[in-house]
Amino acid sequence: MLAVWALLAGVSIAQKKSSVKPSLAQACGPLSGQIFKCPKFGFTYSVPFGWVERTQEMQDSNVDAQSIANSNERDGKSDEAADGAAEKHPPAEINSPGSEAAPAPFSGKSEILLAVFERPPQAAGETINSAVVIAAESRADYPSVKTAADYFGPISDLAGQRGLKALSEPYAFSTGNRQVVREDFTGERGKLSMWQSSLVAIEKGQIVSFTLVAGSEDEVEELIENLKFGASSQQKQVPHSLGDSK
Repeated sequence: MLAVWALLAGVSIAQKKSSVKPSLAQACGPLSGQIFKCPKFGFTYSVPFGWVERTQEMQDSNVDAQSIANSNERDGKSDEAADGAAEKHPPAEINSPGSEAAPAPFSGKSEILLAVFERPPQAAGETINSAVVIAAESRADYPSVKTAADYFGPISDLAGQRGLKALSEPYAFSTGNRQVVREDFTGERGKLSMWQSSLVAIEKGQIVSFTLVAGSEDEVEELIENLKFGASSQQKQVPHSLGDSK
């Protein structure tokens, strides 16, 4: 959930001011060089060289939530068209904490563990602004979520509201020695295509989500390959193409 209307499936909502839990903050990160380590949840993420980090900004406040949310909607459009799109999606609408039609998958108690972008979210560009956002929130806040797959209902609803089409049902996906649940989406942003994959795992009473956005299927796969769980550094084979449905 993502420059990127915020990692599209809810991260814009997660940008509400939240209470950072010291235990998580100390156990995960900070980003050192290009490596983000999170021993608490047993994963490492290698950030592409030259990317910018906006973790603290997203933790602290939602001041830039709208510019992050709209950045990829502006890319590939004329200024007039982009301004029109922004008018259709004011901050109150996108960042609504409790839409009945699409309940937010990120509560005010969620914590952004890592937020990195290919370029600053406010910067216009000719390509989709690739991004990775990793967040965690208490499973106790979601009594109906018994498995990681259950968490994809709100994610899918929010993605659909932003014009993204699900290319699969949530499915089991192996990364390193860990199995997570994954769902894939795509949509158009002006003249550009946007691809998003969301990965979810439940670890130590926390729902941990990974939202990865890029301008092509191959680019998304490259971002996923940078995620390693456990001691294994070998990314297992993708079960099927992003374009396959299950």
